Amino acid sequence: MTSVVSSDAASTVASSAAELLARHKQVMPSWLALYYDEPIELVRGEGTRVWDSAGNEYLDFFGGIVTTISGHAVEKLVNVLAEQAAKITHTSTLYLIRPMVELAERLTGMAPVQMPAKAFFVGSGTEAVEAALLFATTMRRSNEVIALRNSYHGRSFGAIGVTGNKSWSASSFSPLNVSYALGPYCYRCPLHLSYPSCGVACAEDVRNVIETTTTGEPAAMIAEPIQGVGGFITPPPDYFTAVKGILDEYGIPLIIDEVQTGFGRTGEAFWGAEGYNVTPDAIVCAKGLGNGMAIGAVVGRSEMIDSLRANSISTFGGNPLASTWALANLDNIRDNDLQGNAKRVGAYLFKGLQALKEKHEIVGDVRGKGLMVGIELVKDKQSKEPNVKAAGHVMETCKQRGVLVGKGGTYGNVLRLAPPLIITEDEAQRAIDALDAGFAAAKGA
Repeated sequence: MTSVVSSDAASTVASSAAELLARHKQVMPSWLALYYDEPIELVRGEGTRVWDSAGNEYLDFFGGIVTTISGHAVEKLVNVLAEQAAKITHTSTLYLIRPMVELAERLTGMAPVQMPAKAFFVGSGTEAVEAALLFATTMRRSNEVIALRNSYHGRSFGAIGVTGNKSWSASSFSPLNVSYALGPYCYRCPLHLSYPSCGVACAEDVRNVIETTTTGEPAAMIAEPIQGVGGFITPPPDYFTAVKGILDEYGIPLIIDEVQTGFGRTGEAFWGAEGYNVTPDAIVCAKGLGNGMAIGAVVGRSEMIDSLRANSISTFGGNPLASTWALANLDNIRDNDLQGNAKRVGAYLFKGLQALKEKHEIVGDVRGKGLMVGIELVKDKQSKEPNVKAAGHVMETCKQRGVLVGKGGTYGNVLRLAPPLIITEDEAQRAIDALDAGFAAAKGA
C-alpha cells in the first residue's frame, strides 16, 4: 500500500475520517455495517485501483460488492455519461425512452430465458427480485415460492422473505408463503453426503418440498447460480438441470437471480444459468449491468412480464442516463472480452488459492468460478469449525498490504473475491500474496 501524502497530512486526514465515522454513527442506521477496525472512505478509483481519503492506494478485489465489473472510471463510460447528462437525465416510463428500448432489445436477445421475452427496468437488484416475484405470483395466482437455504435476494420486504439466511432476515413477516429447499452446499452438506456419490440428493429435496410443504402449484422457485452473500456457494454441475427437470414436471417457473453472477463474471459463460445448461423462465440482474450505476432488470418470458392486471410504472427504472450507461458497459464487456479475461485470470487465481489451501490449515475450502471465488476459513480442516475471527484478521492484513477483499457466508467466515474483470495475473498474484500473509498472521485465531 502506498501513500501520496505527508505524515502530517495523513494524520489530519485520519482525524477527518474519524470525524466522518462519528457523523455516520449519528445519522445512519446502527445496522449499516462498515468494514475494518478503522473504516476507510474511498474517494477515487481508476481501473482496478481505488484510493482512500488519506491517499492510500488499494487493489480493489471486491468490486463494490461484485458490482464494478468493467473497472473504475472507464473513459468510454465516463464520456457517454457526460454526453447523456448534457442532453436529458430523466423522463420516466410515461414517455418513450430510446436507450431503454435498445437495452431491452439487447438483454432479451442475449439472456438465456424462454422466448418470446420482455424486460422491465428498475433501480436495483432488490427491486428486480421484487418485480420478478410480483410477476410470478400474479401469473400463477399463488403466493407460494420455493427458495434455497443459505440464499440472499435483497433487503426489501419480499426479498427478505425469500432469503434463507438468518443473518440477513430482518423480519419473519413476509407477503409470501415460502418453503426452503436444501442448498447445494457441498462443503457442509446438510445430508452429510459427498459429491458425486450423493446423486445430487439436495436437488431431489426440491420434489419433497413441493409435495409436502406446498399446494403443488407454487408461483415459482428462485435461486442464485452461485450463492453470493451466502459465501459463493457453487453447486455441482448437474444440480440445476436436476432441479429444472423436477420443476418442469409440476409446471413451476424458475427464476434465476443473476445479480452477482451475470455479465461474464463466471468466465465460462456470460450468465450463471448458462454454466448449468438451464433455461429459466426469468432472470433478475443488476450490479454488473450498471458497473456502479443504479440499475436493475427482470428479463423473462412475455407471459410472465405481461401478467400484471393493474397500472404500473417505473419512475427511475430505465432512465436515459442509466440505460445509456448500461448499453456502453455491455459494449465495453464485449469489445474487451472481459468474460475471456475472467476465465483466464480466474484460473490463475484459483490455482494460486488452491496452493494456499494446501499450505494453511485454516483454509478449509476454495470454490467458485471465474473471478467469483470464495475462501472458507476454519479452525482446522478436520472439524471444519467456522473461523470468523480469522476472516476478520485476514481482511485487516490484506488492507494493510493494499488489497481490499469481501466477507460473507452463513457464519461470516468466507472471504469473497470479486475484482473487476480487467485484472491481470500480476494483480491476481498480488492478492494471493496478501492472502498468504493474512492466513499466516491469522494462524491460531
